[in-house]
Amino acid sequence: MRGLLASSIGVTCAAALALPLTPLATAATPAAHPAPRPGVEVPAAGRPATPAEAPGSTQSLPLAALGRSRALGPAAEQGLPRRDVRHFSLVGVVWDDPDTVLHGTVQVRTRAAGTGAWSGWQGLETHNDDAADPGTAERTSGRVRGATAPLWVGDSDGVEVRVQAAQDLDRTTEEATRDDRTAISAPLPTGLRLELVDPGERAPEREPAVAGAPRTTVVPRTVPDASAANLDLAPLGATEIPALNRAQTLRELSALRADGTAQVAPRGKPYIGPRPRIVTRRGWGADERLREKKFVYSKKVKAVFVHHTASGNGYRCAEAPSLIRGIYRYHVKSMGWRDIGYNFLVDKCGTIYEGRAGGVAKPVLGAHTLGFNTNSMGIAVLGSYDTTKPPAAATKAVAKLTAWKLGLFGANPSGRTYLKSGGGNLYRKGKNVRLNVISGHRDGFATECPGRLLYRKLGATRTSAARYQGR
Repeated sequence: MRGLLASSIGVTCAAALALPLTPLATAATPAAHPAPRPGVEVPAAGRPATPAEAPGSTQSLPLAALGRSRALGPAAEQGLPRRDVRHFSLVGVVWDDPDTVLHGTVQVRTRAAGTGAWSGWQGLETHNDDAADPGTAERTSGRVRGATAPLWVGDSDGVEVRVQAAQDLDRTTEEATRDDRTAISAPLPTGLRLELVDPGERAPEREPAVAGAPRTTVVPRTVPDASAANLDLAPLGATEIPALNRAQTLRELSALRADGTAQVAPRGKPYIGPRPRIVTRRGWGADERLREKKFVYSKKVKAVFVHHTASGNGYRCAEAPSLIRGIYRYHVKSMGWRDIGYNFLVDKCGTIYEGRAGGVAKPVLGAHTLGFNTNSMGIAVLGSYDTTKPPAAATKAVAKLTAWKLGLFGANPSGRTYLKSGGGNLYRKGKNVRLNVISGHRDGFATECPGRLLYRKLGATRTSAARYQGR
């Protein structure tokens, strides 16, 4: 997913608003000492996590100059020799300054925990530059880090990494040979660290009733407000919001319009797709203690930006909740964001998942498309779709989701709309930009996201979504 910046190096998609960041996890336990049980780390308060919580963990390991590159210095090549680590399933690299671009390559090898077999070298997308819009408190908090896109590798207990700076292609071969130090176009970012994420186990689906509550009442134990934000659509603590048919959706639309959630005009025929099934944050096992507690909203949803996560296609659909938990933890704990960046995620089997907390029917402010987060929403298809064709089930799910959500706000999926740029690498801050109501990430920012082959499907997605709305 190499981008389209003037320097020929672009950005991939993933982002969110910033929050005060907890300290980085310490380095992995040395091989000479027994590794802690996977999925268990000591919370910030110092209380050992119980097995029932299984909150996941992050190992953060500083990179250093590799032996063969010490003559060039750490600005040219850094890495981590092969080593044993605690179990993890998702890997990424972060650095200090989110405004610094990593001009170069990042490659990792991992060892499967079950077989002990080492993978070949796998590349990480190095430009992962979405965030809250420039100048906002979230973007300028000083807590956000630069990062690669995360890569899903499955249950692993060994790792090796190498990061190499790009060579200056403007220099001649003779000049580069004469002094290899001058063949580096830019130094690597400072503070490079390898992040190894264990997504932990799914939270228990049901919790005991609280004291004094009726026996039939089930109350989530941790931060129930994420579930309460969907009370118009599902009971407190629900693991999914079920699909509705068209008649049921129209009745629900009237109720949502009455309480101010839906903003479609009451006069005339409403155009809205049947509500699809959506797995809630509780359904995919979000640890609500990780995120910032506040919800932040736009006024409406005028447009949708489609993304891919660039996390690879090597996951099974049954692993999608674990993958989402890993991305969530990577966004918040490793990159310093306030919550997962996307409003929704879709796996390759077509299952739709709630993303950023605040209510699936509401205009929750995400941080998926730098400069265009206001009055829009972001949908990320799990996987990498530059050279891999997106599954029909996934694109159909995107069409159904957009038909319903855009219908709540009276937006036509096959139409165009104006959004005001918050500033980015394509449009200056304050410029009104005319965009497709269903756009790709690359339409608002210089990047190849959502991948060449997924981007090609957006025309058909617009047509399908409009048809689901009854247009």
